[in-house]
Amino acid sequence: MHVETYTPTQTTDGDAVRLTETAIRHFESKLVSTPGHVVRLSTKTSGCTGYAYVLDIVAEAKTGDAAIQASDRLTFCIAADALNLVRNTEIDYVKEGLNGVLKFNNPNVVVECGCGESFNVS
Repeated sequence: MHVETYTPTQTTDGDAVRLTETAIRHFESKLVSTPGHVVRLSTKTSGCTGYAYVLDIVAEAKTGDAAIQASDRLTFCIAADALNLVRNTEIDYVKEGLNGVLKFNNPNVVVECGCGESFNVS
């Protein structure tokens, strides 16, 4: 299996995240009914190990967000307070049987809970 990674050229933080082509297509499909909106990644305190990823479709980025122009139709934003938790993360969309799943390949993670709900970084 070969995974292609899209490394954006327009970003306010070049090491924030990388999106695979399948992730870009997935997010673009989610924005079809809300043109002009953006996908925003943030984190929240959750689970037994610390943090959980939160993805939202929002009208615009918040002040301080890192913005990645992933394609003509996709702007992907990372909340300012999540940047250090997700730096250098690759986000991929993969099919597992009949289901599609977003995978966060975060090199900063030192521990994840058994159910995959939460993570913590060093």
